[in-house]
Amino acid sequence: MNGAHDLGGMHGFGPVDIERDEPVFHGEWERRAFAVTLAAGFLGKWNIDQSRFAREQMPPAEYLATSYYEHWLFGLERLLDEHRLVTNEELAARLCGRAERVTPVEGARVLAARDVEKALRTSRTSKADENVTPRYSIGDRVITKNINPLGHTRLPRYARGKRGEVVLDHGVWVFPDTAGNGLGRKPQHCYSVRFTGRELWGDGAPARDAVHIDLWDDHLEPA
Repeated sequence: MNGAHDLGGMHGFGPVDIERDEPVFHGEWERRAFAVTLAAGFLGKWNIDQSRFAREQMPPAEYLATSYYEHWLFGLERLLDEHRLVTNEELAARLCGRAERVTPVEGARVLAARDVEKALRTSRTSKADENVTPRYSIGDRVITKNINPLGHTRLPRYARGKRGEVVLDHGVWVFPDTAGNGLGRKPQHCYSVRFTGRELWGDGAPARDAVHIDLWDDHLEPA
C-alpha cells in the first residue's frame, strides 16, 4: 500500500491494546464477512492482491475509524460493484428490503461449505510454477528502491531506500505490485530480507532489534 493505510513505523496512534484470549471473530458478522469474502474470491474474478488493493481504496479517515473486517467488507463491495456482480445500487436496495432476486454468475466456480477447509489448505494462487532465475542469493547485501507508486505495492514506506541482507529465498511467486494493479503476474523470486532496527529507525533503536520483510526481485537493487 502507498497511502494513509500504510501505518508501519508511524507514531501518534496510541498504544497497542492487547486483548487476552482474543477470539478469532468478535461477532457473527465478522465470521460472515470473512466467509463471504472467501467465497466471492473463489469465483475467480480477481486475485488476492487485487482484493488487498480494493481495501486500500477506503478513504483514509474512514479506514482509521473502522475495524479490520469493516475494511474487508469495503473491499468486497468495491470488487463486486466493479465486476458488476452485485452493484452498489443492488446492495443499497437489498439493505432497504426491496432487492430483486440476484442473477447467478454464469460459469462461476462455487465454493461449497464442505469444501472450504480443503480450499484453504490447498490454495496457492500466488505461488508461481515458472522457472525464474533469482537475482540474489542468501547473504547478498541489497537496498530497497525508493518508490511511491499510485497503486498497490508490498514494499512498506518505512523500508524504502534501506539497506538489508537476504536471509531466505522463498522461491518464485506472483509479483503483487503488478498483480494487484491488473498488470499481470510477472513471476519472480521473493526473499526474506533482514533490516537492522537502526537502519530502519535510526541510532535510537535498540542495537539488537531487526525486522524481516518479504520482498520481491523488483523491490531490490544491489547494495
